[in-house]
Formats: sequence, C-alpha cells, structure tokens
Amino acid sequence: MFSLAGRTAIVTGALGLLGKEHCRALAGAGARVVAVDLDGRACEDFARSLARELHGDVLGLTLDVTRPESIEAARDAIRKRWKTIDVLVNNAAINDKFEGTTAGQSRFEAYPLAMWKQSLEVNVTGIFLCSQILGTVMAEQRRGSIINIASTYGIVAPDQSLYRRPDGAQSFYKTPAYPTTKGAVIAFTRYLAAYWGEAGVRVNALSPGGVENGQEEYFVHQYSARTPLGRMADSGDYRGAIVFLASDASRYMTGANLVVDGGWTIW
Repeated sequence: MFSLAGRTAIVTGALGLLGKEHCRALAGAGARVVAVDLDGRACEDFARSLARELHGDVLGLTLDVTRPESIEAARDAIRKRWKTIDVLVNNAAINDKFEGTTAGQSRFEAYPLAMWKQSLEVNVTGIFLCSQILGTVMAEQRRGSIINIASTYGIVAPDQSLYRRPDGAQSFYKTPAYPTTKGAVIAFTRYLAAYWGEAGVRVNALSPGGVENGQEEYFVHQYSARTPLGRMADSGDYRGAIVFLASDASRYMTGANLVVDGGWTIW
C-alpha cells in the first residue's frame, strides 16, 4: 500500500531542507520524482545525485510557482516524458529571515508591506496556481494526491518567547506573514478536497514542526523544552508522512491536516 512504483511525483521548492527530503522519500518508495525550484541547474544536479543514490528516475526542472507559464512549461515537459502526474507536493514557501540591522523589521509594527505581499504571492498564490495547473491533469485522469505543506504555525500562534535570548534581549520576532499564509494553506486544502473529491483527487495538508538546522543553542533548547518529545525534528522525520499521504495507504483520507510536530500543538 505504500508503494509509489509507476507514479510521477512533483515536489516544488525541492532544493530546500525539507524539499530534498520529500524527494528522497518519494523516490525511495518507487516514484518517478520531478524536483522543481527556481534554480533549474541546481535542480538538475540534485536530480542526478538522487538518481545515483537511490537508483531511481529523477528529473530536475526550473519552476517559478508564481508564474503560470512556468508551471505550464514544467507540466508539458513532465507529460511528454512520463504521461501522467500522480502526486504533487506543494512545498515551496517563504519563511522570513532577518539578521543584524534588519531584525527590527520582524516586529509587527515595522513589518514591510512588500514582504507581506511576497509571502502571500509565493505561499498562497503559488499553491493555488500549481494545484490549478498540475492538479487539473490529475482531475482529468480521475486520480491523484496533492499534499500541501502547512505548519504548526498555521494551527497555533507563534510563541515569541522562544526567540528571546538568555539575557532577556529579543531582536527577532516571528513575523505575521508565515502563520497567516500557512493557515490559508489549510483552508485551501479543505476547499480543494471537497471540490475535487468526485474527480478522485485527494488533497491533504502536512503540518510539520520545527526542524533543527543550525539554530542558536538557546533557541533549540527552548523549543525542545516546549515539545512533549523533548526535541526539534530531524529533517528526515517527515519522510514517512509524505509517503503515507502520497500512497494508497491514505486512499480514504482527504481534506485532512496531518500534524507531525512532536506534540507541539497539544499544549
């Protein structure tokens, strides 16, 4: 039930920390994987490396989730090579980062409108466009699985105290755009699941918790202490969830938000 042999799976934002893991999980389950991101050359390099690692069939392509013509070009290239599109992982997203003198802009009172609009364009409109253009192929085929990557911050508000240093100083705040857009992703998932249910297309969200990736020690400690399992996620902790949602193991599941967060949202 967990096999993806013979299926074509697309992962947007494939060059990111979790994007690469999603590709690895799908390829490991037997899928033909299409890794897409803004840097097409880097996607091609990653695809070749992953194909060698897992002895699978992996394709790397350029794709800008905010441009319909870019998505359409990728769709046509994929269908020319493999005919079908069976799985879409909408993973591409902006998660604001601030450093040094710009950290003050992370406060709500100073948050730039341009950054708000950019996050909406990528995190929400990007999922809308990819689902519309690529998901329509699935609806025509009468089968498919769309997985929208949401976040625990689409379910609960950010705990701003996690970003406070041991001396009490705090220069960075989690910005409003990421939680707002991830909440929208969950709502859109429910809409599309209801709309395409009769077409045989399942649409689910995956809400991951925070991944340890070189953050400062005080943050890792504070995040871990707030998590029932006592740690941040490893980048590979979501592989099983991705394969589950993509495969027939979840064939009677749609419109759901699968939360994999070490228990973060239960408190």
